[in-house]
Amino acid sequence: MTQTPLTAWIEGIGFLAPGMPDWPTARAILRGEQAWENAPSVLPAPAILPPAERRRASRVVKLTLAVGLEAAAHAGADVSTLATVFSASGADGHNCHAICEQLATDDRQISPTRFHNSVHNAAAGYWGIATKAMAPCQVICAYDAGFGAGLLDALAQVALDRQTTLLIAYDSEYPEPLFATRPVPDVAGVGLVLAPEKSERSLARITVQPSTAPAEAMADAELDVQRNAIPALRALPMLRRLANGEGGPVGVDYLPPMQLEIDLQPC
Repeated sequence: MTQTPLTAWIEGIGFLAPGMPDWPTARAILRGEQAWENAPSVLPAPAILPPAERRRASRVVKLTLAVGLEAAAHAGADVSTLATVFSASGADGHNCHAICEQLATDDRQISPTRFHNSVHNAAAGYWGIATKAMAPCQVICAYDAGFGAGLLDALAQVALDRQTTLLIAYDSEYPEPLFATRPVPDVAGVGLVLAPEKSERSLARITVQPSTAPAEAMADAELDVQRNAIPALRALPMLRRLANGEGGPVGVDYLPPMQLEIDLQPC
């Protein structure tokens, strides 16, 4: 059976990770213009949320709003019209830890805020409240393949619906003792605005197809540790090429033994 690669145009990028609070900082680091320093991720206050929701916002909500809004602003897109795909390896690590702690006590009553933040689509719900978006929204959980699975879903929506779609791939750390089993060290996220047609804002054409080739590693050993430790950062080799305006194929981890080959053609 002939496989048809999925294609779209990247129009905006958002990014937040340890030592890289936004895409301009990450771009400078990935270009080699600035040294990377491993510092805790800095999460901006979600000013777009109403005060009540802002007080309840978890680290995951702050993360997804930050990278999603940055990507949309970079693309000059109206957030209320964007279809969205939220993809993560798990959910809200701190909230999960707090609920487990509460259930381990004699008082097993879970607060309503904890409960509604525990569902996997909580970040997407806060996004809808903040942006008043009524466009389609998908929420995916794919463990270490979170970035690849989200990218495939977003590209499929662009191809089928011909609608500009925002991918938000993100991950949250877990406190001990969950950290010993799932050692994600910090929050990190990537936002990509993907359009069906080329425009004056297009940064590059992206084409994705299955592959068995190994994923590309980062030349910087410390950044490669981050790539392997935080599933959303499997995107780093692709982002390095975007930052440097480089074209060509790049391998990204997916569900073994399948990998993804991402071909970039800068505009």
